[in-house]
Amino acid sequence: MTRKLTLKQQKFADIYIECGNATKAATYAGYSKKTARVIGQENLLKPAIKEYIDTRIKELASERVASQQEVLEFLTRIMRRQELEQVVVTLRKARTIPMTNSDGDTYDKLVYEDVDDVVDTKTKNSDSMKAADILTRVLGISKGLNPELESAKTRKIKAEAEVAEGMVKDRKRLLAAQVDKATAEATKAKKDVDGSNVPLPTFVDDVPENDEEIRGDADGNDS
Repeated sequence: MTRKLTLKQQKFADIYIECGNATKAATYAGYSKKTARVIGQENLLKPAIKEYIDTRIKELASERVASQQEVLEFLTRIMRRQELEQVVVTLRKARTIPMTNSDGDTYDKLVYEDVDDVVDTKTKNSDSMKAADILTRVLGISKGLNPELESAKTRKIKAEAEVAEGMVKDRKRLLAAQVDKATAEATKAKKDVDGSNVPLPTFVDDVPENDEEIRGDADGNDS
């Protein structure tokens, strides 16, 4: 059984829930300022205080936070335009003011003035449509409402996937062709540099060794 808290411990726990600061909670609960930091940390480790804080937080969450059922019911009321909202409108209202003519006679003069007023009005159609859209998505009731439309959406998604896949394949083939071309050009350039494709020079036998032989050949040709 959980031990009952002292008044100071309960006050510490309640303040801690509000501010989330153990030192501050200890100080406000009446503990010494000099030891508030240490006492605050020690209190958070005590099982009874920790259980009290956890229980209170759950209770507050249950009281203040809307449940799923509440949210769905609220959205349904908006969708059905059963909720009222207050809006400020400018109304042109008439009133009379006393006037006096030149003869000293009094009479009432009708004048109009703009007056802001708060009125209750039903939710707008746009808000109703938004609520309906949220409900259909949350509850999943939009599935199967229109089989033909769902089938068309499926075909469209499949076709787009096939087109995207084809584009990827074409891109890969193009890149592969570019790589092959670049590799062939690099191979050819390397062979040219190595001289494997350069034509060899033609060597001639009995090349004259000196100028006299060259002149002799020339004389013989002249005769």
